[in-house]
Amino acid sequence: MSKIKPSKGAPYARILGVGGYRPTRVVPNEVILETIDSSDEWIRSRSGIATRHWASDEETVAMMSVEASGKAIADAGIRPEQIGSVVVSTVSHFAQTPAIATEIADRLGTDKAAAFDISAGCAGFGYGLTLAKGMIVEGSAEYVLVIGVERLSDLTDLEDRATAFLFGDGAGAVIVGPSQEPEIGPTVWGSEGDKAGTIKQTMPWDEFHSTDAAQLPVDSQGNVKFPAITQEGQAVFRWAVFEMAKVAQQALDAAGISPDDLDVFIPHQANERIIDSMVKTLKLPEHVTVARDIRTTGNTSAASIPLAMERLLATGEAKSGDTALVIGFGAGLVYAATVVTLP
Repeated sequence: MSKIKPSKGAPYARILGVGGYRPTRVVPNEVILETIDSSDEWIRSRSGIATRHWASDEETVAMMSVEASGKAIADAGIRPEQIGSVVVSTVSHFAQTPAIATEIADRLGTDKAAAFDISAGCAGFGYGLTLAKGMIVEGSAEYVLVIGVERLSDLTDLEDRATAFLFGDGAGAVIVGPSQEPEIGPTVWGSEGDKAGTIKQTMPWDEFHSTDAAQLPVDSQGNVKFPAITQEGQAVFRWAVFEMAKVAQQALDAAGISPDDLDVFIPHQANERIIDSMVKTLKLPEHVTVARDIRTTGNTSAASIPLAMERLLATGEAKSGDTALVIGFGAGLVYAATVVTLP
């Protein structure tokens, strides 16, 4: 017989508050066209993107996270010292150690909260949400702060016609806390590592560091190119359209929800054509509000779902208590989908 006492957490978990931060600088497609041979019409038709936000030097990963988190904490009506854990999903914090989550936890005024980073690309918010739910039900934290934050402008090759127009910067955050009813459904998540090469960094950091400067790739101005994100667009598009619709349906089934029961659909804001295809494949009714933050925010990877959620609630397109399907997918290739009640 085990001598270990059982955990005593909440019966269920839910999202209690949401916050977002978008950098001040708004970058229209015209700026992107200064370095690639394309057109505004082509970018909009291929991705749906008209503008994106790029961070200034002062708008660091930590600063954007703190701003978004402060709004989420206020929205949830709790105090920072009540947060038991801080989970940050990002691929654009360039210090290998320590985790940026520890700095954020301290700057917010938490009481020595557990803090760590995860790297799950565009599915990172879903991964963090799942971890938060487990902590609350297990009893290791009463409230968990989940942040998705990116400065993808630092990892963008502005001369790569396939990706230069895609990425933006920003931070989204949610507070997850206890609930007496199931408000976060079962997570359907996984990875397909055999497809990892379809979205990747152009050069690993160790290779970049060890390669002679004269051998490194340069841009049209003769400057050494910093490692950037690259992808096989068509392969990623096909995977997202055909495979992620199946995952989304599995998440609905796991939650015991039909498309007719949904109020809101918040997919990762990767490409509006992908969003449109998923809506069609899932046969979502017209009453379901679909997040299209991609148009003015671009692809912000781990930040895209909480940023889209925050905007829908702020504009009144969605309301507290709505039932929403969220799904993230990206580099890895990884994915995570679940049904949640909006805060």
